[in-house]
Amino acid sequence: MHAVADRGLFWGNRGRLLDARGELARRWQGRNWLVCVLEFKGRRRTQWRPDRLTELYFLDEATAFAAGHRPCGECRYRDYQRFKAAWARADPSAGSSAGEIDRRLHADRLGPSGPLTHVAPLASLPDGTIVEHDDAFWLVLGDSLRRWSFSGYAAPRRRDDFPAAITVRTPRATVATLRAGYEPVIHPSADRS
Repeated sequence: MHAVADRGLFWGNRGRLLDARGELARRWQGRNWLVCVLEFKGRRRTQWRPDRLTELYFLDEATAFAAGHRPCGECRYRDYQRFKAAWARADPSAGSSAGEIDRRLHADRLGPSGPLTHVAPLASLPDGTIVEHDDAFWLVLGDSLRRWSFSGYAAPRRRDDFPAAITVRTPRATVATLRAGYEPVIHPSADRS
């Protein structure tokens, strides 16, 4: 987690992260890590209140997915239904209830020493996947990758400029969901034109 001025397109939460003094006490609480729209039904929240859910901001949905989140079933109902349908197509034997999705994502996103990553062939990765290379994060989009930053994506670089096998930050089950047809919201700085 980083404190920056850039707010992004979405916010999400991982439960109550602050203690009674307002200090960061944990990196998550619970398994349902959601990504929400910034405005919903005129609701207002006071940021970073002790003992309340803690707001986290994401550049876009691809960034939130790389952090292990999924669409909220309330404020992003239609996107959540699309996500669940793609999840079920990706692995018909896996359950697609919120609890089942959250259990699988939690197992895919965290290891004993922090976020889990995996290595995969770059050619196999769908749009919206976030990978790591040269101490930076990159968005896979079309035939190129774009370097990620808190404020947006840099100019595209061809996939050929990267190794054939690459470290993937987006959890495996989410990559499979993207491959099965879910199209995440991508920040406008990654415009393909």
